[in-house]
Amino acid sequence: MSSLQELCSGLSLRPLPENRGRWAGVPHAPVRTPDLSPSEEQLALRNALRYFPPDVQKLLAHEFAQELRQFGHIYMYRFCPSIEMRAYPIDQYPCRTRAAAAIMHMIMNNLDPAVAQFPQELVTYGGNGQVFSNWAQFWLTMSYLSKMTEEQTLVMYSGHPLGLFPSSPGAPRLVITNGMVIPNYSSRAEYEKMFALGVTMYGQMTAGSYCYIGPQGIVHGTVLTVLNAGRRYLGIEDLTGKVFVTSGLGGMSGAQAKAAAIVGCIGVIAEVDKSALVKRHRQGWLMEVTDSLDHCIVRLREARKKKEVLSLGYHGNVVDLWERLVHELDTTGELLVDLGSDQTSCHNPFNGGYYPVQLSFSEAQSLMSSNPAAFKHLVQESLRRHVSAINRLAQKKFFFWDYGNAFLLEAQRAGADVEKKGANKMEFRYPSYVQHIMGDIFSQGFGPFRWVCTSGDPQDLAVTDHLATSVLEKAIADGVKASVKLQYMDNIRWIREAAKHQLVVGSQARILYSDQKGRVAIAVAINQAIASGKIKAPVVLSRDHHDVSGTDSPFRETSNIYDGSAFCADMAVQNFVGDACRGATWVALHNGGGVGWGEVINGGFGLVLDGTSQAEQKARMMLAWDVSNGVARRCWAGNPKAYEIICQTMQEDSGLVVTLPHEVADERVIQQALRP
Repeated sequence: MSSLQELCSGLSLRPLPENRGRWAGVPHAPVRTPDLSPSEEQLALRNALRYFPPDVQKLLAHEFAQELRQFGHIYMYRFCPSIEMRAYPIDQYPCRTRAAAAIMHMIMNNLDPAVAQFPQELVTYGGNGQVFSNWAQFWLTMSYLSKMTEEQTLVMYSGHPLGLFPSSPGAPRLVITNGMVIPNYSSRAEYEKMFALGVTMYGQMTAGSYCYIGPQGIVHGTVLTVLNAGRRYLGIEDLTGKVFVTSGLGGMSGAQAKAAAIVGCIGVIAEVDKSALVKRHRQGWLMEVTDSLDHCIVRLREARKKKEVLSLGYHGNVVDLWERLVHELDTTGELLVDLGSDQTSCHNPFNGGYYPVQLSFSEAQSLMSSNPAAFKHLVQESLRRHVSAINRLAQKKFFFWDYGNAFLLEAQRAGADVEKKGANKMEFRYPSYVQHIMGDIFSQGFGPFRWVCTSGDPQDLAVTDHLATSVLEKAIADGVKASVKLQYMDNIRWIREAAKHQLVVGSQARILYSDQKGRVAIAVAINQAIASGKIKAPVVLSRDHHDVSGTDSPFRETSNIYDGSAFCADMAVQNFVGDACRGATWVALHNGGGVGWGEVINGGFGLVLDGTSQAEQKARMMLAWDVSNGVARRCWAGNPKAYEIICQTMQEDSGLVVTLPHEVADERVIQQALRP
């Protein structure tokens, strides 16, 4: 086993490490089909070999060529480290700066097999959310970080470490861009080629920005979504005995089972990949597993009758499950489901993100690589059946929403009946969860704020939990609006129950949804606790890119913006630049994430709190911008709640001056002006 010291020494070349190939017993990414021409294959190989000196290129060339033809990408399996991949305590990293050590801690967490979906292919979640494009990039990045000073910045081009460049102590230590392809060439087909060439990468959201905290992050978002769906669609606070049906138990979607248990409902989650079910069951996130639809229906009825809390994993295709629920409705008149969604990786439907109901898992994987056109045909046929079953159930008191995974978008492209009469191109028969459930939360500045205790000590996490709870309780005591109080109370409940639900997978991390005031206050309290020694090591602040300001995505985060700007990416780009200017330790900007390549621009940050006054100043300034940017944008787009919040923030901060929109007092003025 290599040590952290060896890990930071750069690529091991003399001697070359043993080529152990793909590991057995570990989930692997589906075979990619980039359809390269002979000249493009040569270019891909040439690009990979430029990481290595001439004396080893001949040996590696044959090896890399085989990987390219067998797997559709050059991962450089020979250089996959033998060290146990996990987030080690920050003091164990041989670095010249604490910031660099914190970044290493985060990178290794993203590649921890307990966390990552396909660890050997450097995929953290979402089927193709890469941390790096190949293992040479990992080794070089770790080496650069170990050498970096406070007057250098590491620049990352889509997984490739361009190098260390002179900067200043106030500048970011790391700047990441992923998938920044010229818009006219940002198509799915072009992406497959460019990824195979090793020149761009799909970083999803927090995979390529090194800020993933395991499925806990999406657990909390799913908890809030299901709770608020119950309030909106069913008119209830207590979901006991209510049934939530969905699909996916992977890197992100695996959260659904735990979320169902936390909110107290009955969750039935379909998953075609048995290894994903086994992983979640062993973690205690799935209570029961079955491969029998008959048993599914029996347990569902039993749990409804007894009002049990249940998370049941069905090993099979979700289309079979939906069609069985339709059969039960048609033959017995009994509607067995109340709420439904989907979390397959439908942003990547033809490369392992969505498996067609007509084939077994292994048959689908084989056809995917041997005959992509036939596979695509079956996927689209399956999507049509999928939607048809949901449409039948929706004729009764059943409510479905799109979870921002491009499910309805891909269903529409497949010819499924998802059209909404008189709607704009961002709207479908069923709403995005942002449009109906989470949109108002974003407009008030609430979003997925998170932190990681780099000591790796659960006690440090417990201290931060207490601090965060105290901050929110004080805010309520000082007086807040009813809508804000409801959000704070949901999050206080979340933190208090977090330990009981065993949410930590990988690094010692926590997530909660908070507004600008809450985020700043929590950051200051944590920084002061580090200064006093109550917390033993630095804490990394971050957030999901899926947040108030971080993402421009017309089919998800900005789907409730109706002034025509939902397809514009100024907000996300400005956020990336603004965070860098205001003290972020690192920043990232990505093409793709959630909804898919070419459909979204998103960004994120990491901010290291080390107990110093400088860290507190950076947190105050950067977090304020990181929230108010998106609230101001939503205000300008005409959202009344965002208008109210931004006006209140301007009253409290004389440095904030925002252009406010005027309403058109009389719509007839517009109509008259446009008459022929």
